[in-house]
Amino acid sequence: MNWVPRVAPGGEGAPPGAGLRAVPGPKTGKIAGFRLILPPVYNSPMHDIPNRIADVLLEVEAILRTSGKWDRCQPPKGALLSSQPFCIDTLSFEQWLQWIFLPRMKQILEYKKPLPVKSGIFVYAQEQLGKGDPPAGKLLSLVKRFDDLISIQSAAKPH
Repeated sequence: MNWVPRVAPGGEGAPPGAGLRAVPGPKTGKIAGFRLILPPVYNSPMHDIPNRIADVLLEVEAILRTSGKWDRCQPPKGALLSSQPFCIDTLSFEQWLQWIFLPRMKQILEYKKPLPVKSGIFVYAQEQLGKGDPPAGKLLSLVKRFDDLISIQSAAKPH
């Protein structure tokens, strides 16, 4: 299936840097056709948001495990059923990541369900994670990347 842009490349609504480029024929040098050129961000791995999110989730789990913040035992069921955001009244932030966030996001990705339309985890993570703790700094970076990926995905308009 060929992709056809709904806006003229370089025109209103087109990504900055997009355009059509003439493609010369191999022997004649005459124009043999046109090629759509997209700016680097559209050709980068970041454009594949679900895979980028999956990478972030794997890194979050790895940081929790290597830093010793991965619980071996599940908290009591009641702690996981809190109605408070981030289960703030029953779980630490790291526990919330392990027992609520990671499983939900993995399920969303595995079953190709719609991604959240927005994410504000980073602000809460900044408040909860210890300052000057290298694993906390890496977790903050990953949570920020997750929030950013959700924002990028939400800003993308279906054609």
